[in-house]
Amino acid sequence: MLTLRRFSAFLSLSIVCICACKARTQAPTPLTTINGAQGGKIVYGAVAGATTQPAVLAKLLSMVHTNCGEKPQIGKVFQFTGTNSVGVFFTVTDHPEGNQPLAGLVIANATGPNQVEGAMLYDYAARFGTTVNPLLQQLSGVWHPGAASSAAGTAPASVGNAGGSLPASQGGSDIPLHPVTAPDNSASISVPDGWTVDPQSDRGAIIVRGPNGEQVGLEMNRGGIDPTNPFRAKNDAQGQLEGPGTVVYAFRGDLTKEFVPIFQAWRKAGGQGPAKIQVDKMQEMPESQGSHGIQVIGQMDPDGKGMQFFSDLMTVSDPTRDYGSYSVTLSHALLPLAIADKERPLLTSIISSYKPNMQVVNAENAKLLQQKQQSDQRILQSSQQYVNQIHQIGQQATARMNATEAANSAEQSSWEAGQNANAQNNQGFSNYLLDQSVVQNNSTGAHTTNWNSAADAMVQSGKYSYVSNSNYIPGTDY
Repeated sequence: MLTLRRFSAFLSLSIVCICACKARTQAPTPLTTINGAQGGKIVYGAVAGATTQPAVLAKLLSMVHTNCGEKPQIGKVFQFTGTNSVGVFFTVTDHPEGNQPLAGLVIANATGPNQVEGAMLYDYAARFGTTVNPLLQQLSGVWHPGAASSAAGTAPASVGNAGGSLPASQGGSDIPLHPVTAPDNSASISVPDGWTVDPQSDRGAIIVRGPNGEQVGLEMNRGGIDPTNPFRAKNDAQGQLEGPGTVVYAFRGDLTKEFVPIFQAWRKAGGQGPAKIQVDKMQEMPESQGSHGIQVIGQMDPDGKGMQFFSDLMTVSDPTRDYGSYSVTLSHALLPLAIADKERPLLTSIISSYKPNMQVVNAENAKLLQQKQQSDQRILQSSQQYVNQIHQIGQQATARMNATEAANSAEQSSWEAGQNANAQNNQGFSNYLLDQSVVQNNSTGAHTTNWNSAADAMVQSGKYSYVSNSNYIPGTDY
């Protein structure tokens, strides 16, 4: 699943603060869905059967689960400063709509005792960063928690089909756009007359260029490798693991410090020299565990012909322990400074029109995965032959293999322990959303999950005690 990929200066908290401070004297609005002016959808209003903020968040996320066919991956719950609102970001794959990756934000606003309303913003994951601010602005105009709303064009709430049938040029620019597709039909985007598609667009990535030097590249992906990884340093002296187009950089997980060197490594992997870069704005973006995202705006000189406006969104995964390999996904937009202010609305329209063909992307990725596995096997076989040639002793070669298997087993155990801890923490968060707690019978040690009110009474009786997340039992508590 593609992870959150978001452009623009992200959370405009003041917009949500305005919503939270509206009048709270009238009956709550019904749950309603409207189209975002620049793409995506907005769901807002009273959430049936939910009278607490955790319950509202849980109900909205459950709606996502039901409509998309899988449990959404969520971030940390956060409080909007100075308001009665809490929120949490999520990512999910919309299986009924062709396995489209979605990203969104759910919000719960307390309007009074046992009175809470909710809202949800979502769009295709690849463009959520460009539409989240417009979605928040549009939400502030129609959602007034605790007051009646008269939004026009509303419909019963549903989740999925983030793009709907919105015209590609809506909300950003008045210039007519027409759709174009990547050569392998893995993605489409809408552009004005005179723009062309780069023939290297494939596997969900699409690159288009305008007649005045404009460039937009979305969902471009390269493999990366940490050159300091011990396995690579020891077994890959000739650079077999790198391959053409590989980003070579020792990524350590902090894109606020590492965006520029990774971007330069990206250019080098594509056969380009370093670019002069001036960063004006940098914003970390929410990502699923094991990935890091950042949105950067500024100026750069990509070809020695002068500075241009750029807006980039980069997502990088954590390097693996074995080869030190990772992935880098980059969405990159360039506009000449002379036309940057004029064409930014056009840029928004173009980016918002991006749509991947996940059926094609998944098939191509499956083929690449098979090729990689075959390549990895050849590398391992070559490495083993090299070891055998050096040592010339079968017993030593066997001992080396046994040691490797033991290390892999220990690493597998460590990985399984980490997965179990993640599962325990996820269940703990779910219990929090549902106002539930796990308690243990002090006599028998048996665990049960109960509503918080019941759990409190049981603990106060002295016969039970609360169970922390780390002591949850698989198959019983989660």
